[in-house]
Amino acid sequence: MRQLVLLIVSAPVGPYSPSRRAGDFVILSGQLGLVPEGPTQLVEGGAPAELRQALVNATALLEAEGAKLSDVVKATVFLPDLADFAACNEVWMEFFDAPRPTRSTIGVAALPLGAHAEVELWAFAPRG
Repeated sequence: MRQLVLLIVSAPVGPYSPSRRAGDFVILSGQLGLVPEGPTQLVEGGAPAELRQALVNATALLEAEGAKLSDVVKATVFLPDLADFAACNEVWMEFFDAPRPTRSTIGVAALPLGAHAEVELWAFAPRG
């Protein structure tokens, strides 16, 4: 199942695992808003569109590990331009209902591939 998802979600842009299960936790490395199939490229539309696609991709990775978005307990969003904070909050609310996961948003100098948004997720999803 996990290999199939990696065919649907773009491969990571570095030498790391896109997701790992550690006991009852599923940890996703930073997800960019990559087009799921084809060459490695970001979706168009800037930070909100990229965050939306990153969360769609993250959903597929979580499901491959037996988790779902509602299991997410901690998130970190990275933005090169904090002026995108409000627009990304709107996207966030499309994906997460209350009680939403804890979240930090960090302004950074740059992201891989010139991305405008990246998200890292931790989910608590006991097996079976």
